Amino acid sequence: MALERLQKILARAGIASRRAAEALVTAGRVRVNGRIVTELGTRADTFHDRVEVDGKRVVAEPRVVVLMHKPRTTVTTARDPEGRPTVIDIVRTVPRRLYPVGRLDFQTSGALLLTNDGDLAAALLHPRKHVPKTYLVKVAGKMEDVHVEQWRKGVNLDDGVTLPATVSVVERSDDATWMEVTLVEGRNQQIRRMGEATGFPVLRLTRLSFAGIGIEGLRAGQWRFLTQEELRDLNALCGAPKHIRDIVAEHNRLRDLQPVRPSRPQPAHRGRPASARSPAPQDQNRPRHGTAPRAPVDSNQRRPGRPPAPERRPGPRKPSR
Repeated sequence: MALERLQKILARAGIASRRAAEALVTAGRVRVNGRIVTELGTRADTFHDRVEVDGKRVVAEPRVVVLMHKPRTTVTTARDPEGRPTVIDIVRTVPRRLYPVGRLDFQTSGALLLTNDGDLAAALLHPRKHVPKTYLVKVAGKMEDVHVEQWRKGVNLDDGVTLPATVSVVERSDDATWMEVTLVEGRNQQIRRMGEATGFPVLRLTRLSFAGIGIEGLRAGQWRFLTQEELRDLNALCGAPKHIRDIVAEHNRLRDLQPVRPSRPQPAHRGRPASARSPAPQDQNRPRHGTAPRAPVDSNQRRPGRPPAPERRPGPRKPSR
């Protein structure tokens, strides 16, 4: 939580200078979370706290919502005392103070939303909203239908039985099982704990989508701004964000400032996990990484060191039946 003095928050929002903002505070015209504040030393966090002047919400900066494909071995915090890479490092080119919505484990990759809209973050993380989160999970061992059904009905953890989950088996082998799992609750390390509790430790975990917004077309470490349709879907799901047109306009403005345009969503691959799919056929004339494209081969051109192919004369045609 980044706490700042109220006069600094008001000044950054363009309400008044810091000295004039102090007068607003001492006059009792400023509220924090519905409570009138008159002490100049009061601090607040615009991401989590509601700051109002004369009953109007103070918005420090235009709202932004970003989707990231979080890579593994990256921490979901603004700063890390151990010096490990953070998700904020990936979006440094966005001139906004973004915060992650929820967390993903250090070894977990996948969909992560970042925003400076505190109301949106609070709505998405509220337990009563039952915001869906879909994961691609690889567990050790071959899970039979009876074990899968246990995940669907609920697993007994140390903090209670989990809510029913949507589970579909993607692939089974003798030593591992791939599944697509959708949860509607957000307990700490829930899927990993479910695996341990049922005897199937999680080997790999990727969040494919959060609140119905997926990472199709984004490689690990890439991000993009949310589209207007996605923002509307979020609003229908949890009642936030507000002022969608303003957010889209800000996205368009910031997108033009990016040195490299963020990736756009692409159609999703369904079915087997990427590690189990066979590679797509490649065009023989398509350039490989770091090489020049192949020139098309002329069948009449003689290769060095080889005699020319003998001329083939057409033979008699077979009579048609």
